[in-house]
Amino acid sequence: MPGSKVKSWFKVRFIAGFFVTVPVVVTAYVLWIFYREVDGVLSPVYEQIVGRHVPGLGFLTAVVIIFLVGVIATNVVGRRVLQWGERLLRWVPIFGRVYPAVKDLIEAFSPRRRSGFREFVIVEHPREGLYAYGFRTGEVQVEGAKPETLVTVFVPTNHLYLGDILLVPRDGVLPTGLTIEEGIRIILSAGTAAPPRLSASVVVPPGDVAK
Repeated sequence: MPGSKVKSWFKVRFIAGFFVTVPVVVTAYVLWIFYREVDGVLSPVYEQIVGRHVPGLGFLTAVVIIFLVGVIATNVVGRRVLQWGERLLRWVPIFGRVYPAVKDLIEAFSPRRRSGFREFVIVEHPREGLYAYGFRTGEVQVEGAKPETLVTVFVPTNHLYLGDILLVPRDGVLPTGLTIEEGIRIILSAGTAAPPRLSASVVVPPGDVAK
């Protein structure tokens, strides 16, 4: 019937437009909240100095501050000063307990950190015959009657914030060939962003024992 064809035509295009529009709107909304909160904290300072509200000036100041901290952090002297300040902050009650965990979580995604996520892999988990995505974080040399090198893998169970830490034999780790950024996108999309074909092998580069 012509009516059902028009309805089907409209439905297909509406759904397609919905799934294109929603990610854009959500991303823009999150960025807007970040901009609004940061600008809202610093804007009153400029209002007292300039005498009127200048939209975006507070946010621009925050961007400049972050950039300057990055410049200092990449300088030898500046890095030592920041390390001294960090040690001082660790003595602050409660803050000193929360800060290291948050810092380690954020730095795990940094490509500059050698002790962060090193590879996006597949491991057999939580039982034989089932597999899960994870991030290879390092290796552990287990000494005993039968010395063995185990690979440390973090398997997210609640987006990227919580998960299981597995110790897996080297031959039990399947590299995906994907970057860490691609792996994060797959985890956050509940697997929908995963490519239809992965070229996995059982080879894990040696010599990644924590340094």
